[in-house]
Amino acid sequence: MALEKGPLLLLALGLGLAGAQKALEEVPVQPGFNAQKVEGRWLTLQLAANHADLVSPADPLRLALHSIRTRDGGDVDFVLFWKGEGVCKETNITVHPTQLQGQYQGSFEGGSMHVCFVSTDYSNLILYVRFEDDEITNLWVLLARRMLEDPKWLGRYLEYVEKFHLQKSPVFNIDGPCPPP
Repeated sequence: MALEKGPLLLLALGLGLAGAQKALEEVPVQPGFNAQKVEGRWLTLQLAANHADLVSPADPLRLALHSIRTRDGGDVDFVLFWKGEGVCKETNITVHPTQLQGQYQGSFEGGSMHVCFVSTDYSNLILYVRFEDDEITNLWVLLARRMLEDPKWLGRYLEYVEKFHLQKSPVFNIDGPCPPP
């Protein structure tokens, strides 16, 4: 019985991976993207993912993007803060340019990530992040330099949320840096 299900499981896995890859190829990238222009402080206005339980409003530990920096060689750093009861930690995630403009790859403990700068006017930014570990998590973020939602950018972002069947997640912004211990 188990041997009979083996080919079906392989087929389902293959179709699932093919579907996931197709979704990645469907993600647009900002033409003429200039990484140096996205450097600096960003505020998260909207967040959505393919997993409804990605961020729990009841979770006492918060993770938030604080800023983006570039490095010599084209690498991009995402400066994140973990903050919670008695916890405040800065974390940097570095991604490296791929051969496609506006797309970056990196790794983290136990997995890999792919980042696409989907659309930006350098005051607003739609970012796509794909995490791969035991499962694939697709994360879409609307960022802005100020806490004002531009209706044009919100509309663009919500089109992606609908197109990729995403679930909205709670948003957190954390001022940094962490106070000294």
